[in-house]
Amino acid sequence: MNHIVRRYVFFFIGLFVNSLGVAFITRADLGTSPISSIPYVLSLNFSLTLGQYTMIFSAFLVLLQILILRKDYPPVQLLQLLVGVLFGYFIDFSMDVLLSWLNPEQYAAKLVYLLIGCAILGFGVFMEVAANALMLPGEGLANAIHRKSGRAFGTTKVCVDVSFIVCAAILSLVFAHQIAGVREGTIISALLVGNLSRFYGRLMKPVTDRLFTETDSKYVK
Repeated sequence: MNHIVRRYVFFFIGLFVNSLGVAFITRADLGTSPISSIPYVLSLNFSLTLGQYTMIFSAFLVLLQILILRKDYPPVQLLQLLVGVLFGYFIDFSMDVLLSWLNPEQYAAKLVYLLIGCAILGFGVFMEVAANALMLPGEGLANAIHRKSGRAFGTTKVCVDVSFIVCAAILSLVFAHQIAGVREGTIISALLVGNLSRFYGRLMKPVTDRLFTETDSKYVK
Protein backbone atom coordinates (compact mmCIF):
# COMPACT_ATOMS: atom_id res chain seq x y z
CA MET A 1 0.00 0.00 0.00
CA ASN A 2 1.29 3.46 -0.93
CA HIS A 3 2.62 5.31 2.13
CA ILE A 4 0.31 8.28 1.41
CA VAL A 5 -2.72 5.98 1.41
CA ARG A 6 -1.46 4.42 4.64
CA ARG A 7 -1.27 7.88 6.20
CA TYR A 8 -4.88 8.70 5.35
CA VAL A 9 -6.14 5.29 6.45
CA PHE A 10 -4.24 5.70 9.73
CA PHE A 11 -5.65 9.21 10.16
CA PHE A 12 -9.29 8.21 9.65
CA ILE A 13 -8.94 5.25 12.01
CA GLY A 14 -7.46 7.71 14.50
CA LEU A 15 -10.41 10.01 13.91
CA PHE A 16 -12.77 7.25 15.00
CA VAL A 17 -10.58 6.49 18.03
CA ASN A 18 -10.73 10.21 18.90
CA SER A 19 -14.52 10.14 18.77
CA LEU A 20 -14.64 7.07 21.00
CA GLY A 21 -12.42 8.81 23.53
CA VAL A 22 -14.61 11.92 23.48
CA ALA A 23 -17.69 9.72 23.98
CA PHE A 24 -16.17 7.92 26.96
CA ILE A 25 -15.17 11.23 28.55
CA THR A 26 -18.60 12.75 27.93
CA ARG A 27 -20.49 9.67 29.12
CA ALA A 28 -18.47 9.78 32.36
CA ASP A 29 -20.55 12.90 33.14
CA LEU A 30 -17.67 14.95 34.51
CA GLY A 31 -17.51 17.38 31.61
CA THR A 32 -16.02 16.70 28.20
CA SER A 33 -12.79 17.31 26.32
CA PRO A 34 -11.82 20.93 25.50
CA ILE A 35 -12.40 20.53 21.75
CA SER A 36 -15.94 19.25 22.42
CA SER A 37 -16.80 21.63 25.25
CA ILE A 38 -18.60 24.26 23.15
CA PRO A 39 -20.62 21.72 21.09
CA TYR A 40 -21.46 19.84 24.29
CA VAL A 41 -22.78 22.92 26.08
CA LEU A 42 -24.87 23.77 23.01
CA SER A 43 -26.24 20.20 22.88
CA LEU A 44 -27.31 20.47 26.52
CA ASN A 45 -29.32 23.60 25.81
CA PHE A 46 -30.69 23.07 22.31
CA SER A 47 -32.14 20.26 20.25
CA LEU A 48 -29.20 19.15 18.09
CA THR A 49 -26.85 16.37 19.17
CA LEU A 50 -23.23 16.68 20.28
CA GLY A 51 -22.13 15.29 16.93
CA GLN A 52 -24.29 17.69 14.94
CA TYR A 53 -22.97 20.70 16.84
CA THR A 54 -19.45 19.31 16.35
CA MET A 55 -19.99 19.43 12.58
CA ILE A 56 -21.19 23.04 12.74
CA PHE A 57 -18.41 24.10 15.10
CA SER A 58 -15.80 22.39 12.90
CA ALA A 59 -16.96 24.39 9.87
CA PHE A 60 -16.71 27.59 11.96
CA LEU A 61 -13.13 26.70 12.95
CA VAL A 62 -12.19 26.12 9.31
CA LEU A 63 -13.60 29.58 8.47
CA LEU A 64 -11.48 31.10 11.25
CA GLN A 65 -8.39 29.43 9.79
CA ILE A 66 -9.12 30.90 6.37
CA LEU A 67 -9.63 34.38 7.86
CA ILE A 68 -6.33 34.10 9.75
CA LEU A 69 -4.16 32.72 6.93
CA ARG A 70 -6.05 34.14 3.92
CA LYS A 71 -4.04 33.38 0.75
CA ASP A 72 -1.62 31.22 2.75
CA TYR A 73 -4.35 28.77 3.70
CA PRO A 74 -3.47 25.37 2.17
CA PRO A 75 -6.42 24.32 -0.05
CA VAL A 76 -5.96 20.67 0.94
CA GLN A 77 -6.95 21.62 4.48
CA LEU A 78 -10.48 22.33 3.22
CA LEU A 79 -10.79 18.57 3.68
CA GLN A 80 -11.12 19.46 7.37
CA LEU A 81 -14.77 20.13 6.51
CA LEU A 82 -15.13 16.44 5.66
CA VAL A 83 -13.13 15.55 8.76
CA GLY A 84 -15.51 17.61 10.90
CA VAL A 85 -18.59 15.90 9.43
CA LEU A 86 -17.10 12.42 9.96
CA PHE A 87 -15.93 13.33 13.46
CA GLY A 88 -19.42 14.51 14.39
CA TYR A 89 -21.00 11.38 12.97
CA PHE A 90 -18.48 9.15 14.77
CA ILE A 91 -19.17 10.95 18.07
CA ASP A 92 -22.93 10.41 17.81
CA PHE A 93 -22.39 6.79 16.80
CA SER A 94 -20.06 6.23 19.76
CA MET A 95 -22.34 8.08 22.19
CA ASP A 96 -25.69 6.65 21.11
CA VAL A 97 -24.80 3.17 19.83
CA LEU A 98 -21.49 1.89 21.18
CA LEU A 99 -21.73 3.51 24.61
CA SER A 100 -25.46 3.92 25.10
CA TRP A 101 -25.16 1.60 28.12
CA LEU A 102 -22.61 3.81 29.86
CA ASN A 103 -24.30 5.91 32.57
CA PRO A 104 -22.14 5.67 35.71
CA GLU A 105 -23.71 6.95 38.92
CA GLN A 106 -20.93 6.63 41.49
CA TYR A 107 -18.19 9.25 41.34
CA ALA A 108 -15.41 6.64 41.40
CA ALA A 109 -16.91 4.91 38.35
CA LYS A 110 -17.24 8.24 36.55
CA LEU A 111 -13.58 8.96 37.24
CA VAL A 112 -12.52 5.54 35.93
CA TYR A 113 -14.44 6.01 32.67
CA LEU A 114 -13.06 9.53 32.36
CA LEU A 115 -9.50 8.18 32.59
CA ILE A 116 -10.31 5.42 30.09
CA GLY A 117 -11.63 8.10 27.74
CA CYS A 118 -8.47 10.18 28.17
CA ALA A 119 -6.31 7.15 27.38
CA ILE A 120 -8.34 6.41 24.23
CA LEU A 121 -8.42 10.05 23.13
CA GLY A 122 -4.67 10.34 23.69
CA PHE A 123 -4.12 7.36 21.39
CA GLY A 124 -6.39 8.88 18.76
CA VAL A 125 -4.45 12.16 18.89
CA PHE A 126 -1.20 10.19 18.54
CA MET A 127 -2.61 8.51 15.41
CA GLU A 128 -3.70 11.87 14.00
CA VAL A 129 -0.24 13.35 14.54
CA ALA A 130 1.65 10.27 13.33
CA ALA A 131 -0.40 10.12 10.12
CA ASN A 132 0.80 13.63 9.21
CA ALA A 133 -2.03 13.93 6.68
CA LEU A 134 -4.90 16.17 7.82
CA MET A 135 -5.88 17.80 11.10
CA LEU A 136 -8.98 18.07 13.18
CA PRO A 137 -10.28 21.65 12.87
CA GLY A 138 -9.32 22.44 16.47
CA GLU A 139 -5.69 21.55 15.81
CA GLY A 140 -5.99 23.32 12.46
CA LEU A 141 -6.93 26.56 14.22
CA ALA A 142 -3.99 26.21 16.61
CA ASN A 143 -1.71 25.57 13.63
CA ALA A 144 -3.05 28.63 11.77
CA ILE A 145 -2.33 30.84 14.79
CA HIS A 146 1.09 29.20 15.13
CA ARG A 147 1.93 29.96 11.50
CA LYS A 148 0.64 33.54 11.66
CA SER A 149 2.14 34.49 15.03
CA GLY A 150 5.36 32.46 14.98
CA ARG A 151 4.63 31.12 18.46
CA ALA A 152 5.28 27.46 19.23
CA PHE A 153 2.47 25.13 18.23
CA GLY A 154 2.28 23.72 21.76
CA THR A 155 1.69 27.21 23.14
CA THR A 156 -1.04 28.06 20.65
CA LYS A 157 -2.69 24.66 21.21
CA VAL A 158 -2.93 25.32 24.96
CA CYS A 159 -4.31 28.82 24.33
CA VAL A 160 -6.93 27.48 21.90
CA ASP A 161 -8.01 24.75 24.33
CA VAL A 162 -8.29 27.26 27.19
CA SER A 163 -10.32 29.61 25.00
CA PHE A 164 -12.71 26.77 24.12
CA ILE A 165 -13.22 25.97 27.80
CA VAL A 166 -13.78 29.62 28.75
CA CYS A 167 -16.24 30.17 25.87
CA ALA A 168 -18.11 26.99 26.81
CA ALA A 169 -18.41 28.14 30.41
CA ILE A 170 -19.70 31.56 29.30
CA LEU A 171 -22.22 29.99 26.92
CA SER A 172 -23.44 27.73 29.71
CA LEU A 173 -23.93 30.71 32.02
CA VAL A 174 -25.80 32.59 29.30
CA PHE A 175 -28.12 29.75 28.27
CA ALA A 176 -28.50 27.73 31.49
CA HIS A 177 -27.56 30.35 34.12
CA GLN A 178 -25.09 27.85 35.54
CA ILE A 179 -21.93 26.10 34.44
CA ALA A 180 -22.98 22.73 33.05
CA GLY A 181 -20.88 20.57 30.74
CA VAL A 182 -17.59 22.07 31.86
CA ARG A 183 -16.31 20.30 34.94
CA GLU A 184 -13.23 18.74 36.44
CA GLY A 185 -13.20 16.13 33.68
CA THR A 186 -12.63 18.90 31.14
CA ILE A 187 -9.55 20.10 33.03
CA ILE A 188 -8.26 16.56 33.61
CA SER A 189 -8.57 15.67 29.93
CA ALA A 190 -6.84 18.93 28.95
CA LEU A 191 -3.91 18.04 31.20
CA LEU A 192 -3.69 14.32 30.37
CA VAL A 193 -4.45 13.85 26.69
CA GLY A 194 -1.46 15.71 25.24
CA ASN A 195 0.99 13.97 27.56
CA LEU A 196 -0.55 10.58 26.80
CA SER A 197 -0.32 11.28 23.08
CA ARG A 198 3.39 12.04 23.37
CA PHE A 199 3.89 8.87 25.43
CA TYR A 200 2.16 6.78 22.77
CA GLY A 201 4.28 8.49 20.12
CA ARG A 202 7.49 7.38 21.82
CA LEU A 203 6.12 3.91 22.54
CA MET A 204 4.86 3.34 19.00
CA LYS A 205 7.74 4.97 17.12
CA PRO A 206 9.11 1.63 15.78
CA VAL A 207 5.65 0.89 14.37
CA THR A 208 5.10 4.29 12.78
CA ASP A 209 8.64 4.28 11.36
CA ARG A 210 7.80 1.06 9.56
CA LEU A 211 4.39 2.30 8.39
CA PHE A 212 5.52 5.63 7.04
CA THR A 213 8.61 6.61 5.11
CA GLU A 214 8.38 10.21 6.36
CA THR A 215 8.16 10.71 10.11
CA ASP A 216 8.28 14.48 10.62
CA SER A 217 5.01 16.06 11.65
CA LYS A 218 3.82 19.17 9.84
CA TYR A 219 2.56 20.91 12.91
CA VAL A 220 3.72 19.36 16.18
CA LYS A 221 7.03 20.73 17.38
